[in-house]
Amino acid sequence: MGLSIVRVIALAFGALMVLSGILVIVATPLGVIAASPPLLSGAVVIVAVLVERLRYRSEATERGGQAPGPGGGESGPMDPRFAVTGERFIDPTTGHTMRVFVDPATGERRYRAED
Repeated sequence: MGLSIVRVIALAFGALMVLSGILVIVATPLGVIAASPPLLSGAVVIVAVLVERLRYRSEATERGGQAPGPGGGESGPMDPRFAVTGERFIDPTTGHTMRVFVDPATGERRYRAED
């Protein structure tokens, strides 16, 4: 998973929050109570950055470093195990009409721009 500058900044921010919470615990008698907000917030930010991926792209595509297609979906040839569905939607961010594909065996979904 490639880390963009925004992800790196968010990870650093989350780590600083967690570290500040740890310092509060060490420095004050009631540190656990006072440290709860930065510890929890920092942990949530770190987990969110590590779990989140770009919209409409499979994990394999993300790991492979392939460029996103129009609308942020898959690019290149679609894996033959994926069948087209009747489901379409307009991505509110890009305005592209996105077509939904599904692997009937696993339920995994893939998205590709129609325009």
